Amino acid sequence: MSTTLAITNQKGGVGKTTTAISLSAALAGEGQRVLLVDLDPQANATSGLGLRDAKTSTTAYDVLMNDDRLEDAVLDTDVPGLRLLPSTIDLAGAEVELVSAFTREQRLRARLKEVPEDVDLVLIDCPPSLGLLTINAMVAADAVLVPIQCEYYALEGLEALRRNIELVRSHLNPSLAILGFILTMMDARTRLSQQVIDEVRLHFGERVFDTSVPRSIRLAEAPGFGQPITTFDPTSRGAQAYQALATEVLDRLPTAIQRERD
Repeated sequence: MSTTLAITNQKGGVGKTTTAISLSAALAGEGQRVLLVDLDPQANATSGLGLRDAKTSTTAYDVLMNDDRLEDAVLDTDVPGLRLLPSTIDLAGAEVELVSAFTREQRLRARLKEVPEDVDLVLIDCPPSLGLLTINAMVAADAVLVPIQCEYYALEGLEALRRNIELVRSHLNPSLAILGFILTMMDARTRLSQQVIDEVRLHFGERVFDTSVPRSIRLAEAPGFGQPITTFDPTSRGAQAYQALATEVLDRLPTAIQRERD
């Protein structure tokens, strides 16, 4: 049985999609069989893996809204062990269509029951909002990962996100865990980055991952080549950070999820 992780933060530009792609690839590099679900209408995870123009007529929208078969939409990537459920701009309309849909918050969870048995981990790249697509992701997930940019407004909106997670846990998914907070775009040369790190660790304690992701030109360049950083430049600081983060995620998973289920 696979474990599902939702990567979410309603603030844009925090490295959410970069984390979804890079962490998925790093986990695959650790021997995990990973399915990345691109639930963002911007489809940046799809293009970041070089699959925006892939020959497919079935996407996450069709699986979510038209009950198309998951296996008909999933694509292989160039990363061994990593597959993708691609996104499309049509998902923007799904936010509106879901408002009147039957069991609107449960649709993704129902569709992910079709995930093949050989998949170990499902990672969901959520849109930068707290709408029904993100709610669907949290209802379908075992745990949430929250990227936080090392900048002045890092904690802005996190209370709203945490409140939504608690609402989902109370009413729709009682076993939902917060696996951890990931510090991204860290610039060790600046006092501001260290101040943000200290503040985040003060607020969230051990839930903050030890690994922080540095600000990196190579990380920014990789999506333009349709590759995760672990393939594009495996010796770079960004690749090494996501490889270390993958190890931390695998170490944390059993304890965090069991704690919520108990």
